Amino acid sequence: MAQQLWSEAMTYKEISYDIEEGVLTLTMNRPDKLNAFTRLMLTEMLDALDRADADDAVRAIIVTGAGRGFCAGADLSGGKDSFDSHARDDRPSGLNRDGGGLLTLRLYDCLKPVIAAVNGPAVGVGATMQLPMDVRIASDKARFGFVFARRGIVPEACSSWFLPRVVGISNALKWSYSGNVFPADEALAGGLVSEVVPPDQLLPRAREIALEIAANTSSISITMIRHMMWKMLGTDHPMEAHKIDSRGVYHLGQAADAKEGVTSFLEKRAPQFTDKVSHDLPEFFPWWEEREFK
Repeated sequence: MAQQLWSEAMTYKEISYDIEEGVLTLTMNRPDKLNAFTRLMLTEMLDALDRADADDAVRAIIVTGAGRGFCAGADLSGGKDSFDSHARDDRPSGLNRDGGGLLTLRLYDCLKPVIAAVNGPAVGVGATMQLPMDVRIASDKARFGFVFARRGIVPEACSSWFLPRVVGISNALKWSYSGNVFPADEALAGGLVSEVVPPDQLLPRAREIALEIAANTSSISITMIRHMMWKMLGTDHPMEAHKIDSRGVYHLGQAADAKEGVTSFLEKRAPQFTDKVSHDLPEFFPWWEEREFK
């Protein structure tokens, strides 16, 4: 996991990358197009996530959109051939992989907690990219749409796996069958987001959540918890959780952060955690089976 994967020379054109107080804000930055998703934006997002994972100064990530949109879905400027991979010039040779799926799989494996701050329309991949993010909050101006059946395609970005797990099978099918674009209060009622706030409170609230993590927790604990929770969604018995719980407590219990966590509690002071995700994760991480696209 320590291998450098990102390009230090890359200058982002369609996203912005801003770190403050341990919180990285990734902003999709095509406001004139409601941040419609392009192959370049995908490449930049993947690079930014690699860069964030390798940077111990990044304790949490917020993803949002510039202007009045979060992400209006795939860029359809290609007209009727927008989803036809054979008609596009940007298709990687020999591959027919869905770009949204590349992003959500990368988010699924992210080492840092990810918060979606949905500021406006989030349609198609703009909705599905949020599903592997850990906390989703929305402005009351946000709109959501799983519109694939209205475009003659199917849900992408691994959403047939993520969406039922996030909102339940009935809501997942209702929204996917209708293709309706629905308001933030319906997303809240259906469990797609956990909070709806006025537009001017969206980023401050997202930062409040992120800073609480950054200020009070062990980065090693957070990375382990994130993957324990997500990876357990596919197991068939709680014994699998017991196995990884036991290994985690055994190995982390010997580490500096566990000793500091107990000492700071007993001394009634804020903890000063020192373990780093870049080199202090337990030797059995990542423990899940490697899967390749074939």
